[in-house]
Amino acid sequence: MRRVWLWLIGLFVVAGALGFVLWKPTGGNASDQAYRLGAVDRGPITASVRATGTLNPVTTVLVGSQLSGQVVEILADYNTPVKEGQVVARLYAEQIKSRRDAALADLAQAKADLDTKRAQIDKARSSLQRAEAQADDLQAQRDRTQAQLAEAQRNLDRQRELTTRAVGTQTALEQAGTQVDIQKANLVSAEAQIASNKAEAEGLKADLALAEAGVKSAEAIILQRQAKLKDIEIDLARTAIKSPVDGVVVKRDIELGQTVAASLSAPTLFTIAQDLREIDIYANIDEADVGRLKDGQKVTFTVNAYPNRAFEGSVRMVRLAAQTVQNVVTYTAVIGVRNLDQALLPGMTANLQIVTDEREDVLRIPNAALRFRPTVAVASSEPRTVAQNGQPPRRRARSQDAEMQSDEGTSGRIYRVGPDGNPQVVHVRLGATDGIYTEIVRGDVQKGAAIIIGAQRSDAAEETNGSAANRRPRPPRMF
Repeated sequence: MRRVWLWLIGLFVVAGALGFVLWKPTGGNASDQAYRLGAVDRGPITASVRATGTLNPVTTVLVGSQLSGQVVEILADYNTPVKEGQVVARLYAEQIKSRRDAALADLAQAKADLDTKRAQIDKARSSLQRAEAQADDLQAQRDRTQAQLAEAQRNLDRQRELTTRAVGTQTALEQAGTQVDIQKANLVSAEAQIASNKAEAEGLKADLALAEAGVKSAEAIILQRQAKLKDIEIDLARTAIKSPVDGVVVKRDIELGQTVAASLSAPTLFTIAQDLREIDIYANIDEADVGRLKDGQKVTFTVNAYPNRAFEGSVRMVRLAAQTVQNVVTYTAVIGVRNLDQALLPGMTANLQIVTDEREDVLRIPNAALRFRPTVAVASSEPRTVAQNGQPPRRRARSQDAEMQSDEGTSGRIYRVGPDGNPQVVHVRLGATDGIYTEIVRGDVQKGAAIIIGAQRSDAAEETNGSAANRRPRPPRMF
């Protein structure tokens, strides 16, 4: 019986001790219950801008047709590698070939006409040369006739003198007069022949000039018909649609037998990416972040096709043209990426992280400390004095703020638990941030210091203000 009572007493003692442990108020001092604390530490900070973008080829060529016609042959399809000048499609060309043959015939006729004109020039030049030689002969004949006339005139004068002396006969005088008349007639005839020859030479010169003009006209006709033939040959060459660059076909917009109409604008038949070993990302950057981007900054990104693989690139440029959609202003950043294995395809969506700043082993705090704002009276970490060196406390505070503003970074406030258990403000200068931690450039904090990162519960402020009488115990611990 005594053993039973001992067991009962022991059981009551254990139950009482357990109830005391479960139902007694928990927690230590008021500051431990009121605030959640974080620590100042040292470590790296990588500031970045996050954005989304679309992958695009560095150069995309739209291959079209400047000629209307029916597609009779397709020599390239999706994903077909092509070389510069390679034929990727053909249009119906028989009509153009007929036009080319007719143009060749017209050109041959024009060349024959040119040969005829040149022969006429040669004939006119020969006739002119003969006329010039005949003119020299006529000139000589006139000179001879003039000499004969002078001799006949002297003979007539002698016969007259002899007749006056009654020495000569009348018959001799008459014959001398007749010879003078004959030579005069011969001289008139020679002058007429010379004038006729001169007129003929002028006519031959006009014929030569006309023949030379005909040659120039024939040469112009030949050039015109050669240009027409070349135009037709260009159209004939355009029936073979060729790739202008080395690349790969990413899109085909034609079918066999389709009629291409190029009357108003050149239709697009193929879309060719020049070189997919180099690819660009067009990323939309918010106007609040665009000032942090610079050429050459490192970029890491992922695509949905390879969720476990990280790709790298660099910023090539930020385009100045802004885009406004529903009052949201964005700028386009061009990210250059090497795609040697061609795993990245045009049109993929990239989730980017653009590294704008990197700091190694800096003093940092959790960003939650910057978001915390107490609801109780706050004490300053700076000692308060009525006056020092003749300077009022408010003016000294302004001087301290001006001194803080002269350093790098931006101003900020964090809080730590003061000796009285209330939050105590600490002014700091903030540097780079990665969204989780923020660099402390300057401030009255050291590595390992405890800072407030949040309130423990809603009634923490009441407990901190000394309302211990209203403190409510926590529910019993069950573990």
